[in-house]
Amino acid sequence: MRYPIVIHKDRKSDYGVTVPDLPGCFSAGKTMDEAMTMAKEAVELHLEGLIEEGLPIPDPSAIERHKRNADFSGGTWAIVEVNMSDLRSPAKRVNITLPRRVLESIDHFAVKHGETRSGLLAKAATNYIAARRTSRKRPA
Repeated sequence: MRYPIVIHKDRKSDYGVTVPDLPGCFSAGKTMDEAMTMAKEAVELHLEGLIEEGLPIPDPSAIERHKRNADFSGGTWAIVEVNMSDLRSPAKRVNITLPRRVLESIDHFAVKHGETRSGLLAKAATNYIAARRTSRKRPA
């Protein structure tokens, strides 16, 4: 997944990083390179927390969408790429059976969106479970 980040630098401060698609996900670094490295780590930790809590994983948005937000004006935009299958959440190999057309559709979508099959399936399942939990908590 490719999350846009915005980097701000004030004269007497480190580089501050905000991840607009992940509310509450921030980072910083003394140099631009350090800020980018720390941003990737912050995004990974944030996503791991969402997964552990059974919450949906927000889709990354286009930078153009965020540029309209005055909070991000004057910042430098970059992309942090995260492979969902690299997250430190414990992984377990499973054997599943799917119709060939479904598997081909999954693989095509994953490649098109820069994801892995496992990462896409994990995200889809997490989002489905979170949506079901949310719908059950709503008053009748």
